Amino acid sequence: MNRYLTNAIRWVMDECVPAAIRDSRPFMFPFYRLAYRGQLGPVMDFKSRAATMTRAEYVAFYRDLDSLSRRRATDLTPACAERLVAAIDPDAASFLDVGCGNGWLATRVAAARPALSVVGCDVRTPPAAARVAFACAEVERLPFRDGAFDVVACSHTLEHVADLGAAWRELRRVARRRLLVVVPRQRYFYYTLDEHLHFFPDASSLARAFGLAGTAHAVASIWGDWLLDVRCGPGAGG
Repeated sequence: MNRYLTNAIRWVMDECVPAAIRDSRPFMFPFYRLAYRGQLGPVMDFKSRAATMTRAEYVAFYRDLDSLSRRRATDLTPACAERLVAAIDPDAASFLDVGCGNGWLATRVAAARPALSVVGCDVRTPPAAARVAFACAEVERLPFRDGAFDVVACSHTLEHVADLGAAWRELRRVARRRLLVVVPRQRYFYYTLDEHLHFFPDASSLARAFGLAGTAHAVASIWGDWLLDVRCGPGAGG
């Protein structure tokens, strides 16, 4: 099921179904049953459980998760993927994809920019790919030195992390020149078919969550997602 279709389904459910019905367990149960096989309890109650899970439990939850969305190649829409690749500075020498999943974006960037050194990072070890090096780590604890990469991308990851502040600081820390972030443009509901813990319904919610005041940045809305482009390094602010 591609991202365009899931975004359309999400919009209909979130905007057209009355909230009291939309966010009720009986109404959402059959949707969870369809989306997740054999993990209804742990997934339906994930928002309540996440706050008390240890790091090991959190990593294990995502390592073992089985859902319809995990079976697609990427959570990015083609439009958003094109914008991400196009946003990489022409003279950039290194690129890091944090929360790279199966390595789809990292592999695409490596193919589009042969001279670029490309690294992917995820809590689950991705499959081997030509011209891409992979590291296994959490976004809150990246194993790279300060300013290690000219461009850092993080797509459809920050909405999942346990400690959003720590994750954001780590992304800013390892980005030398530019940080590109994609998160869903989504209203909060307790029952969502995506294990999301953080929600960004409007551009101001991005500014509040990431402390963007005084930071050089741009925000674009692309087919149900936000693309946040943050300038890093001296003179960028923040």
